[in-house]
Amino acid sequence: MITLDAHAKLNLTLEVMGKRDDGYHEVASIMQTLELADTLTIEHADSLSLTCSLPELDGPENLAFRAAELLSSEAGVSKGARIHIEKRIPVAAGLGGGSADAAAALVGLNRLWELELSNDELRKIGANLGSDVPFLIEGGTATALGRGERIRHLPTPPLPWIVVAIPDTDLPDKTAAMYRALTPDNFTRGALSLKLEARILHHGGDVPPQLLFNTFDSVARSALPDVDRCWNDMYAAGAREIHVAGSGPAIYAAVERKEIATTVHLVMERIKGWNSLVTRAWSNPGAP
Repeated sequence: MITLDAHAKLNLTLEVMGKRDDGYHEVASIMQTLELADTLTIEHADSLSLTCSLPELDGPENLAFRAAELLSSEAGVSKGARIHIEKRIPVAAGLGGGSADAAAALVGLNRLWELELSNDELRKIGANLGSDVPFLIEGGTATALGRGERIRHLPTPPLPWIVVAIPDTDLPDKTAAMYRALTPDNFTRGALSLKLEARILHHGGDVPPQLLFNTFDSVARSALPDVDRCWNDMYAAGAREIHVAGSGPAIYAAVERKEIATTVHLVMERIKGWNSLVTRAWSNPGAP
């Protein structure tokens, strides 16, 4: 049996530069994995199956199951596996939970089935499953370009505590809907992401709050009323540098001290009634 964690992610920057000919959007992003993680257990079996601690995520529609099928097809193997996901990352929140599970499934099955595929090969397979999957094969800190498949690994900066709040949303096919809501006014050139990349590489690795950016901040607040209410409540609770996680609906704030992060979290959850958590950056010790 193989047990491994599937780490959530944040986009410290997320810039959209326009729509590509293939229908995807060209992005530039500085991505960071978090201590917050699901746990996958994978063991040998006669056929492929997947269960989850959230029963509604059981079965072949789960992205991790699709990852297993794709890996089996690409590697030309007919082996089975039993996969179980203990879910901790909030679902469809912009924190990459489904993509993290898919990436962990690729890594774990590569090991279980003794395929000896490189991480580069796993990233190429993962790119067919979702834009975040290639980064989450290893995680850590990285610049993601193209539609997310071109990865440049970076040293993990000394990030502060991170408070996350998750508004509910019933927007169908949320990610696609949020991208459809973008207009040319929301497009940038990727300069902020490159500036933060240079800062991490050459200026001591710190992440100045003014360099955090997400093009979906204003879009999510306009399209999803609960995001705007949650944002205002987090500001009132004492957080200042607030951004959407991915394309939302989760929002996050980087906070310097643990006691402040705990206070903001408790106000958001116990007084304001939002699902909230506190986490930190996670750096993969095995990443380049």
